[in-house]
Amino acid sequence: VDSAMLSRKVYVLGLIPVLLGVIVQVYVGLQHDRDSTSSAESPHLLLSGTSAISLQLCFCAVISLLGYFATVTLIPSVKPLCLKAGLFGRDINKNSSDKVPESLGIVPATLYVVCAMLFQPFFQDMLGEYNAALTSMCFMLFLGFADDVLDLRWRYKLSLSFLGALPLLVAYSGSTSIVIPLPLQPLLGISVFNLGILYHLYMLFLAVFCTNSINIYAGINGLETGQSFVIGCAIFIHNVLQLGSAEASNHLLSIFLILPFISTTLGLMYYNWYPSSVFVGDTYTYFAGMTFAVVGILGHFSKTLMLFFIPQMLNFLISLPQLLWLPCPRHRLPRYDPETGLLHAIPSNLTLINVALLIMGPTTEKELGRRLCIFQALCCSLGFLIRYQVAEYFF
Repeated sequence: VDSAMLSRKVYVLGLIPVLLGVIVQVYVGLQHDRDSTSSAESPHLLLSGTSAISLQLCFCAVISLLGYFATVTLIPSVKPLCLKAGLFGRDINKNSSDKVPESLGIVPATLYVVCAMLFQPFFQDMLGEYNAALTSMCFMLFLGFADDVLDLRWRYKLSLSFLGALPLLVAYSGSTSIVIPLPLQPLLGISVFNLGILYHLYMLFLAVFCTNSINIYAGINGLETGQSFVIGCAIFIHNVLQLGSAEASNHLLSIFLILPFISTTLGLMYYNWYPSSVFVGDTYTYFAGMTFAVVGILGHFSKTLMLFFIPQMLNFLISLPQLLWLPCPRHRLPRYDPETGLLHAIPSNLTLINVALLIMGPTTEKELGRRLCIFQALCCSLGFLIRYQVAEYFF
C-alpha cells in the first residue's frame, strides 16, 4: 500500500511541469488572440509565430517532465555511490545516527544541464549568451561539488563565485541603463541613466549574492529545495505575466531555463523533504543560486528577482555580524532536544531559522520547514504586490 501511494505521489508531482507548460501555451494563445502582432512572437526563437512557439513550449514541458522522472529514478541509484565515496552526513536534528548520502544535488543539476542543452537550437540569435549562462551554471555546479568533497574555505568559495559569474557578464549584450524613479526625474532632469560598467558590477554582485544566499539559508530538511522551488515558481509566474510586454522574448528564454529547473528540483525535493533520505549539499545550493541569477540577468528582471529573495536578504542581514567579525560555528543550526523531538533557538547562531524559532517557540523540524516555505511563498506574493501595484507609482 505504501509503495502504491508513493508511486501515485511521484506521478502526481510529475504533472506539475506539464501543467505549467500548458498554462504558458494558453497565455500565449490569449495574447495572440488579443493582438495578431503579439510581442510573444520572439525573434530569438528558431521558429517564430505563436503556433511554433507553442510547439517549442510543448517540447520544453515534455523535456522537463522527463527531467523530473529521471531525477526521481537516478537518485536511488546514486545514493549508494555517494556512501561508498564517503559523501555522507548525519542528521543532527534527529535521534538517528544513520549515514545520509550527501551531494545528491549533482543528479538534478546534471540532468538540468542536459535539458538546457537541448533547447540551444531554439535561441540561435543569442547563442553566445545562452552558452555563457550554461558555462556559469556548470562552473558553480563544479564549485559546489568540489566544496562537498574538499571542504573549501569560505574565502576560496567567495572568490571563485565571482569567477563563475564572469562568462555571463562578458557575453551580456543587453541594456546597461536604469529608469530613474518618477519623484527624482524633475530633480535630475533625466528619465534614464546609463550605468555602463557599473551595471556589469551590479550583475556580478547579484550573481554572487544569489549563489551564496541559498547556501547559507539551509540546514533543515527540505528547506534548500523548498525555497528554490517556490522562487522558481514565482519566476515562472512573472515570466508568464510579462509575455505581453516589450521584453516578451527575454521572458520566453527565462521560461525555457526555469521550467526544467522546477521539475528537477521537484524530483530532488521528493527525497529531501522531511524526513530527508538525501542531503543536497553545496552542489545544489550553488547551482540553484546561479540558475536564478542567470534567468534574472538574461530575462532582464534582476530587480524583480530580488523581490523574490526577501527571506534570503533577511537571513543575510541577520547573519552579517557573524559572517564578518563574530565567532561563526560550522553549523549555525537550532538545538535539537532528543527527549521532545523539538528544535530550540540558539540566539548566538544568527540565522533566520533561529529568529523564526525565537518568535514562534520550539517546534518540530517538519513543521519548521513547512512554515519557512510558507513564509517564502508569502514573501514572493509580497514581491508581486510591490512589482505590479506599488512600482507603477515610482517607475
